[in-house]
Amino acid sequence: MNTTDKVLARIDANFADAQARWMDWLRIPSVSAQPAHAADSRRAAEYAVAQLADIGFQISVRDTAGAPCVVGHHPGPGGDVPHVLYYGHYDVQPAEPLELWTHPPFEPTLVDGPHGKRVTARGAVDDKGQVSMWLNAMRAWHAETGTLPCRVSVLIEGEEEISSINFKPFVAANRDELRADVAVISDTGMWDIDTPALTAGLRGLVYFQVDLRAANRDLHSGMYGGSALNPINALVTALGQLKDADGRVQVPGFYDGVRDISPAQANQWAALGFDEARYLRDIGMTTPSGETGRSALERLWARPTCDINGIWGGYQGPGSKTVIAAEASAKVSFRLVPGQDPEKVVAGFKRFMQDHVPADAKLSFQLFGCGAGLKIPTTDRFVQAAAKALEAEYGKAPAMIGSGGSIPVVETLLAELGLNTVLMGFGLDDDLVHSPNEKFEVRCFHKGMRTHARLLGALG
Repeated sequence: MNTTDKVLARIDANFADAQARWMDWLRIPSVSAQPAHAADSRRAAEYAVAQLADIGFQISVRDTAGAPCVVGHHPGPGGDVPHVLYYGHYDVQPAEPLELWTHPPFEPTLVDGPHGKRVTARGAVDDKGQVSMWLNAMRAWHAETGTLPCRVSVLIEGEEEISSINFKPFVAANRDELRADVAVISDTGMWDIDTPALTAGLRGLVYFQVDLRAANRDLHSGMYGGSALNPINALVTALGQLKDADGRVQVPGFYDGVRDISPAQANQWAALGFDEARYLRDIGMTTPSGETGRSALERLWARPTCDINGIWGGYQGPGSKTVIAAEASAKVSFRLVPGQDPEKVVAGFKRFMQDHVPADAKLSFQLFGCGAGLKIPTTDRFVQAAAKALEAEYGKAPAMIGSGGSIPVVETLLAELGLNTVLMGFGLDDDLVHSPNEKFEVRCFHKGMRTHARLLGALG
């Protein structure tokens, strides 16, 4: 039995303890969006510090302008071994609406599911569960050998769920300390319960609030209707022209730099057998929406999008109030693909809105996010090592998938540290991430620990 096999056997033998540590962390309500939980955020960071100190890390809580980060380093065995930076986040989404949870969100509960046991709790999979996988893999290596097979640094932040607002300045300020050969992140998913995956592409994000103001006060709709501009009418008219009948975004220059996927990529994705009808049926829908003439996975992973995420204005209470509101607002997001320039999209959207509102409409914009799409090189030696670790654990090669979502920290690590990232996640589509009754399959948690242990062994 080689050393990696001994580590895997140790993981199996001590699995109950690993699961207990995971559930203890889940009991801390580290909700970054709610200031009332600031002390809980620090408690969650200190919990991670205690776990890592147990296995030989020089580790500490580091203050930022917001929630603290956890930063630590393990020297490994010495010699010519890679230096790996593991990133994760301990903060979680708000649990509301609480009445929709079948169990209290911060009382992790082990329940039965179609794939065996699962843990339900806020943060079960995003991201405390997935961080706990590699923490426990490192613990098993340290217990078996007294060290880790390679040099390891960890960076665990507390504001990922609120756009990592203090993360980039922190990384920039600690650039020399955080340099490594590669980053590893587990905050993504598998193709299905039996098929592992590596994420090879992420969409970027541009996110706006747009406010349209007209009169200097709310107006009586009988006295001013038909003469004064109605901001709500004007805003929805402009936003309604963002897409044409074929689902193409009409912002000037929006598709500059967007490239079609290659025939080889199209064939690879087609071979995955994605069932869009089932995908929609699970959310109570039947008809695909988006660009015509594009396959389902192409629309989800390789095409940019535009969505109105919220809209409001005027009276919204019970009964009626005949008023023309002075102001209307909307939240608008754009998911971007590699090749698009986020700054150009920002300028294009502002120009589009200015061109599509009438006189007396006064526009203002707030920009909440501006990040580019990323393509991760699958030929990278670290990505290939992860692929082999997954194949050894699951008995099949991982699917190379895209992601319709954004992980801004991947861009930050590339821009500030020059690091490519291995995105090796173990979540499933039905994990209800950000929703009530979030869960993580115990089977995925267990195999995730084993795969991280295999990856560490392979890198060492």
